[in-house]
Amino acid sequence: MRRFFFLLGCCPALAFAQSWPTHPITILMGFPAGSGVDVVARLLQEPMEKSLGGRIVTDYRTGAGGNLASEAVARAKPDGYTLLLGTAATHGVNAALYKTLPFDVEADFTPISPLVNVSNVLTINPQVIDVKTVREFIDVVRANPGKYNYASTGNGTGTHLAFAEFNARAGLRMEHIPYKGGPEAIQSVIGGQTCCIFNQVQTVIPHWKAGRVRLLGVSTKTRVQAVSEIPTIAEAGLPGYESYTWFGLFGPKGLDAEIVSRVNAAVKAALETPSVQKRLIELGNTPRWESPEQFRQTVKSDRQKWAAVVKEVGATID
Repeated sequence: MRRFFFLLGCCPALAFAQSWPTHPITILMGFPAGSGVDVVARLLQEPMEKSLGGRIVTDYRTGAGGNLASEAVARAKPDGYTLLLGTAATHGVNAALYKTLPFDVEADFTPISPLVNVSNVLTINPQVIDVKTVREFIDVVRANPGKYNYASTGNGTGTHLAFAEFNARAGLRMEHIPYKGGPEAIQSVIGGQTCCIFNQVQTVIPHWKAGRVRLLGVSTKTRVQAVSEIPTIAEAGLPGYESYTWFGLFGPKGLDAEIVSRVNAAVKAALETPSVQKRLIELGNTPRWESPEQFRQTVKSDRQKWAAVVKEVGATID
């Protein structure tokens, strides 16, 4: 027993990690309640709480393409009580899109694990643009340069860049209308303020089933199980097109390795829970777990990939 207490006294970080968590863990996200990121977080919350033995609460810090939430976590104490639910946009696109950021998307964070891969789907209001295929959409928009507005979930988000790249490859000229998040953006399409959006499959499925929107093509290389009747954009009219995003958990830099390991294991267990996995797939997501080091490499490669896309399409923050 003396030796046990001696070891703990010499290793306060180990003792802290073993007792963690003693109070709620806050996960910050830069997107609003009801967005696709939020839906995934809610599905994983209960099984992760069970694995970690502590409560998880969500703090919404919307704005600036997710940068407000990212900055708060980058500056947070690395004690395991402040985490970030980031995306390929916050940790890939933004580094290329914004001229300056108050943090480094690689150096100032501790990658924990991705959660899901997410496909976007070209979603239209047929009362604004009455087409039934991707090819028809391209033809109509190309014949009417500047006539149609497309929505996004914000400047620099995956939905913005996916559409910008689509337009560049198809030779289309459309007006970009950014919104503060998914719910507002999809409502602009339903209400006819915009004609269309590249939005996450899980976000648009209820509106599609209710007949309020029409789906033309998914942005991934292969079809999405939840909407298997919808072709890929590549097969439906724009060969070679592919775009998707991921959601993932991060901590501040310097986060204790034992805490990282525990949260990573909790993510894995949650994603492998049959009911959670089934629901994620039904919503159009692909569950994705990686080790912290694998996720670090994902962030690095995605930062490079999106920098090339931003340069190719000439996207900027309005």
